[in-house]
Amino acid sequence: RKITELKKPCDIMASADYTIIDKLLIPKFADWNIRFASNEMAIVFTEKSRRSNEINQDNWYQIMLDQNIQIGRADPNSDPCGYRAVLVSKLAEKYYKKSTLADQLLIKNKNNIRPKETDLIALLETGNVDYIFLYRSVAEQHHLNYILLPDEINLKNPACFTLYQSVSTEINGKTPNEKITQRGEPMVYGITIPKDAPNKTVATAFLKFLLTQDKGMEIMELLGQPSVVPSATESYDRLPEELKPFALETKR
Repeated sequence: RKITELKKPCDIMASADYTIIDKLLIPKFADWNIRFASNEMAIVFTEKSRRSNEINQDNWYQIMLDQNIQIGRADPNSDPCGYRAVLVSKLAEKYYKKSTLADQLLIKNKNNIRPKETDLIALLETGNVDYIFLYRSVAEQHHLNYILLPDEINLKNPACFTLYQSVSTEINGKTPNEKITQRGEPMVYGITIPKDAPNKTVATAFLKFLLTQDKGMEIMELLGQPSVVPSATESYDRLPEELKPFALETKR
């Protein structure tokens, strides 16, 4: 929204959800989109979190619903991690066969919703919240404890695409009255150079470094985000020639 609404200059735009670039930036603010990394959702906590010695993959939602436990999540309208927390809650309801589980999780501690997922880390580390919905990679980079979720919930596994698609949530669109439906799908990050980027040459050079397997993508892998380069893109024909090796043309 800093690009589309505030018109701030930007050389590179990367999103934790490649579809955000497709839906909000293309075609007015950008021409193309390269998918480059994956991730998964996790339940993140510290050693100071209440009941941290009990939590596991089977009981995490029960502990998070404990009235003595504080939980946090990102704002769905400001951060992909926020609407993914909603989707994860809905998938958990299906997986554990617990009716109303999603509503119970999403209505709890709404005062702990923050604009960005990184804002939640401060709440967690100061003990103001016990558990947060967060990306596994961010947890690893900040040396936080986390519970891995089943593939049926974590938005990681392409084999679960149909299941992920069975849940959705609405977020704000390009205009104040517009809503966008975000359906669950395997987590893939996207990156682009906006049309009015002031330093396109340098931005392109950086992307070549980032997307090269033994350079930038090796660093990404070490930080918990596996590469998906090259991946198919609907905007292949509009890619700069030097970036085409890092993408695949969508089969028609």
